[in-house]
Amino acid sequence: MNSHHYKPILLTFLMTLLPLLQLLSPTNALPSPPITALYAFGDSTVDPGNNNYIPTLFRSNHPPYGKSFPAQRSTGRFSDGKLATDFLVSSFGIKPTLPAYLNPSVKPFELLTGVSFASAGSGLDDRTAMLSLTLNMDRQWRYFEEAVRKMKSLVGELETDRVIRNAVFVISAGTNDMTNNVYTRAPGSFITVSNYQDFLLSKVETFVQRLYNAGARRITVAGLPPIGCLPVQVTVASFTSRNFHRRTCTEHQNADSRVYNRKLQSLTFRLSQRLRGSRVLYLDIYSPLIDMINYPRKYGIQETLRGCCGTGFLEAGPLCQPTSRTCDDVSKYLFFDSVHPSQKAYSVVASFALRNLLPRL
Repeated sequence: MNSHHYKPILLTFLMTLLPLLQLLSPTNALPSPPITALYAFGDSTVDPGNNNYIPTLFRSNHPPYGKSFPAQRSTGRFSDGKLATDFLVSSFGIKPTLPAYLNPSVKPFELLTGVSFASAGSGLDDRTAMLSLTLNMDRQWRYFEEAVRKMKSLVGELETDRVIRNAVFVISAGTNDMTNNVYTRAPGSFITVSNYQDFLLSKVETFVQRLYNAGARRITVAGLPPIGCLPVQVTVASFTSRNFHRRTCTEHQNADSRVYNRKLQSLTFRLSQRLRGSRVLYLDIYSPLIDMINYPRKYGIQETLRGCCGTGFLEAGPLCQPTSRTCDDVSKYLFFDSVHPSQKAYSVVASFALRNLLPRL
């Protein structure tokens, strides 16, 4: 056959192939819709002050908390300043900080750009919230449903659905579950660590499915931090070993965190595959925190295993008081109290999340 006869066939083939190549090319991929809002659920790592409005001792609406926050306000955030979710919502260009849903000054229209339903002291296990008299995940979910009803009455069902579909949802919980129900209980009084982790992950799966059923499509789930490096856990370990002068991370607790995080990564991948049109992503907080602990000078940090408030060994929440002595320069501290990161640490965690998650959202 004459080569000229091949040209129309080849041209037709290339024209058929071109749209497929454009779909496969990342540079020509359809851009994701802009992020409309951020909604958070979980514990103190994402609670900007909901606990101020419920009867619990787990509060931080008093100095020295908030000393780095605008106007040095003690908002109920368990830190000297902003949380990672505040940095995220600001980086998304939505608003400066993420408010607490229960804060009476939050106007109904603010729900359309995001709020946090989280409660300090809570966890994935209902028993954790019962211990601290805080909002369990079911209660947080009911408040979310209430918020959705308010949004629908304000802007209608279609617009509310659009906001939820394009919002980012953050779930951050699990540390209190491990510390309260595993590490502080008598040996033999609970199931194995691995089985308890699986129990917590089943709770994550149920909650993600709830969010998906409600229209959420961009869902991020935070893993565990290096629990063995929390100043209070380091203190407990030094008392247990009677070696009061040697403060080091408890490695078996860190190993438990790493195992949980690997399981969570697998779960989020499976959920993304199963829940059509969703992006369920693992939010790694372990890596940036352990990097700050191992290489503090890289971040301008000098103290990694002691909080800024009081002695830094045990104080948190009601024990971190206005009369407590605080460090001179909190930006040199990884932790503000014996459990919670400083604003400096949260900013590093948020930057890490933005680099690793934003392109996939």
